[in-house]
Amino acid sequence: MEWIKHLFKHTPEIQLFVCLALGFAIGRIKLWKISLGGVAGTLIVAIFIGTIGVALNDEVKNIAFALFIFTLGYMSGPSFFASLNRSSLRYGVFTLIEAVTVLAVTAVATVSLNLDQGTAAGLMAGGATESAVVGTATDAIGKLKLPADQIKTLQANVGTAYSISYIVGLITIVLMTSQIFPSLMRINVREEAEKLWIKLGGGSDAEGTAPALPGLVGRAHQVVYADGSTVGAIEAALGEDVTVERVRRGGEAIELTPDTELVLGDIVLLVGPRERLVGGDRRIGPEVAPPTGVDVDLETADVVLTAKEGSGRTIGELRAAIPPEERHGVFLTGITRMDHPLPVQPGTTINTGDTLHMSGTKRDLADFVPRVGFRIDPGVKADLVFISVGIVLGMLIGKITITLGSVPLSLGTGGGCLLTGLVFGWLRARRPTFGQYHPAAAQVVKDLGLATFICAVGLSSGPQAVDLIKQYGVSLAIAGLLVTLIPACVSMFVAWKLMKLPAPLALGSVAGQQCSTPAITAIQQAAGNTTPLMAYTIVYALSNVVLPLLGPVVVAMADALN
Repeated sequence: MEWIKHLFKHTPEIQLFVCLALGFAIGRIKLWKISLGGVAGTLIVAIFIGTIGVALNDEVKNIAFALFIFTLGYMSGPSFFASLNRSSLRYGVFTLIEAVTVLAVTAVATVSLNLDQGTAAGLMAGGATESAVVGTATDAIGKLKLPADQIKTLQANVGTAYSISYIVGLITIVLMTSQIFPSLMRINVREEAEKLWIKLGGGSDAEGTAPALPGLVGRAHQVVYADGSTVGAIEAALGEDVTVERVRRGGEAIELTPDTELVLGDIVLLVGPRERLVGGDRRIGPEVAPPTGVDVDLETADVVLTAKEGSGRTIGELRAAIPPEERHGVFLTGITRMDHPLPVQPGTTINTGDTLHMSGTKRDLADFVPRVGFRIDPGVKADLVFISVGIVLGMLIGKITITLGSVPLSLGTGGGCLLTGLVFGWLRARRPTFGQYHPAAAQVVKDLGLATFICAVGLSSGPQAVDLIKQYGVSLAIAGLLVTLIPACVSMFVAWKLMKLPAPLALGSVAGQQCSTPAITAIQQAAGNTTPLMAYTIVYALSNVVLPLLGPVVVAMADALN
């Protein structure tokens, strides 16, 4: 043990990656349908290793948290601002319920159990299953006019209380949303999700998590029955989603227009959804093996929606608004919002900042993409100038302090970087010529930044963890249960009884107000499709912004109550 302690003290980078490796390994372990996840696993391992008296310095912790919270804001920005409209803002009631209720329950627990500022903040962060609150609360505690040793102890208590209440809160929200609430509602989630799927325009056989559109395929046919028909007539007969991409006549490819007439013996290459192409034999002629020069390569493009006429409209409405000739040969194969997939159905509403996954020929994509948004360049992963300027501005904003009574209030590094991240993400969506931050790169930075920050918090919490657990015992776990349970029950009542939301949207809203990825995963498994994500992504975007800002609030509240 002394050798390990000596190694960790002199090479702190080793203890960081040991905690990450073990933490993410533990986080993958599933008990029934629940796993802790890498962040919670890292925190538990870090608290355990921290008991031997090793820690990471504050600079590492602050840098990691700044990277995480700015990236979180950047990824949330387009969806957050797009949600500030009449149709989406009604879902804001769930974020409001979450914010007010967790503060109220935490206040009662603070008075009843005589919690200090750090324990109260950790209790709220874990019960709300929002890791970012740990950082903003820790920042706020550091500004209290208290001795340095006391501040260090309070900051350590944040991590310990968070780990206890998070585990309880995670289990609670997963069970409530995927099992208990559906039982109380006396509904079959899968049946309700299928009804909603059909209402959105999907087929009645939409079971499981299959894509909304069939896989794109190409088919070559020899012209027999279509002799004398035009290209436009063939496409219209087979359906709008089908395009004639190539026609080979006498061994040579010919130029195509909608008025081009087909002649006996032409080889026609069709591209479109599999189900639409099955009629090709009857309308054109027998399917044949494509000769050399007929095949065509389809490209894929990830396109961020920026067109004003597209935001807040359904896929069906946007499709109807764009003339068929402008979207010819372009296929929508997927939609993601903040890295969560949405149903690709005519009734699905899309917002600015959503990523549209498209397929088509290079020429067709080049013509169509500027019509709806900008194409993400896969070769550029992150504009470090843009990101660094945003973090610097966020840190400067975080230093602005307003004193309320004896409590200094400020956004801190967390609130400041979250604010600039939101604005910079929104600016990127509005002006796509600068500031690229590829979603995959952003996800890695966000996860690594949060895990590193949580590791630093856990290592510093280790020495005080045993004392805090002995002091409060099971009462802290019960308080964490209530911080999760009460807001969830209130929101479920509002969603189901007052707002009359379909069951998948009601359950997705409750998971979204908790920003709980494990909960929405369990709901999707029960639903059999992605319909719960339509509500989850809206509430998630709002809660991801509001809940981290409660860190300084809960510290000030606990300070006043004490």
